[in-house]
Amino acid sequence: MLHSSLLSRRSFISLGAAGLAALPALAAGKRAAAKSVLVIFEQGGVSHMDTFDPKPEAPAEHRTPFKTIDTNVPGIRFTELLTKTASHADKLTIVRCMTQPKPGIGNSHPKGSQYIFSGESPGGAEEMPDIGSVVSHRLGSSARNLPPYIMVPGTSEQQDNTRLGFLPPQHRVFKTGGKPHEPTWTVPNLALAGIAPERFKDRADLLSNLDVGIPGAGQAKDSRILMSVREQAEDMLTNPATRKAFDLQAEPIRVRESYGLGHRGQCYLLGRKLIESGVRFVTIDCREPPAPQYPGGGNMNWDHHDHIYSPKDTSIKGGGAGAGRWGIQTWPMMGSTDQAFAALIGDMHQRGLLEETLVCFVTEFGRTPRINDRKGRDHWTHAFSFAFAGAGVPGGQIVGTTDSEGGYITSPKAYTIEDYAVTIYEKLGIDTSKPIHTPAGRPVYPGKDGHAIPELF
Repeated sequence: MLHSSLLSRRSFISLGAAGLAALPALAAGKRAAAKSVLVIFEQGGVSHMDTFDPKPEAPAEHRTPFKTIDTNVPGIRFTELLTKTASHADKLTIVRCMTQPKPGIGNSHPKGSQYIFSGESPGGAEEMPDIGSVVSHRLGSSARNLPPYIMVPGTSEQQDNTRLGFLPPQHRVFKTGGKPHEPTWTVPNLALAGIAPERFKDRADLLSNLDVGIPGAGQAKDSRILMSVREQAEDMLTNPATRKAFDLQAEPIRVRESYGLGHRGQCYLLGRKLIESGVRFVTIDCREPPAPQYPGGGNMNWDHHDHIYSPKDTSIKGGGAGAGRWGIQTWPMMGSTDQAFAALIGDMHQRGLLEETLVCFVTEFGRTPRINDRKGRDHWTHAFSFAFAGAGVPGGQIVGTTDSEGGYITSPKAYTIEDYAVTIYEKLGIDTSKPIHTPAGRPVYPGKDGHAIPELF
């Protein structure tokens, strides 16, 4: 038997199950434009009026201090916090009329995160799986040696809000863990700890017990499913292409520097590498980790309740809810985000990856159009912005409008997170009119409350 310190059976099973897609793709309701999806989830509630939806005519006491700038598309303007991204506006559609009308979610980051991951409002009769898990179930994997649904890195306080729901365990998200920007970073359990692949293949005693710990494995109707798990796990551990997909050090230094050598930049770059390696669905959920050069930065998500325009940390007398991050304009916040996102879009375009990859830049809600008494902006669900690129999304387009302060949608249409989910499904050619059945036989329709955003097709 392999020693547990080298390779635990539980880790092996988890890795293999995450990579299997046992069921074939369902017939497409619409012609697929995407083969893969890359979701950038900037968690915490990015302020839309400080980024994609500037409001230079808002009252001075509530207006963003950042200048409105031109992009490379006449008539489309961002704030100066997106100077690098502005040079790629011709590849983007900005949807400024996103809204989250479900009561009880607007003040909850955990529920808001689960909402983004699943595309379904939490709290229904069935716990809904992540969009990525549904995609894995319906379409399977296009790279047998890699999981079809990966999250990078999957270590934030919102990591527990991913859901498998009623789907089989092989469709669970695989989380890379760790800090990809560190030179010594590796994905756990992808190495054989010095064991030659040939010797590993001879360890039949390990493979013969793979069903241990897989819920429901003993009741599997088709033994080929379990055999596929075994074969997939073995391929993932022995295929050199698996480790290559996660090897950031193999990237040219000029490419790594273009994304930014910090945590966020390297997470975005890893997202591109995984898409290029054939992963079907990738979610990036990252933020710069605590570091000595960012004192007071304990959890640098976008929850800027306090001192949003601070040139450093957001600690303020009488505050608290917004402490633990830095001001929105600082490097660990929008500075690193603007560079990483611009590099990602440019890099994927140059490599031809945008042709068949849908890129989504999302957040769970926006921020209030008015500054509070702690110099911050609170949660705001009435209007916020998403950005999309690739897979046939028209570039150089703004969808929807908001009022002069960015508080409320003024265009005829407003789009929800359910609409965002159905857009993904239809871009991939997944027929949402066909149900997934729970173990009890109940039919569940992913995206049943949504409609695809037509301007993205």
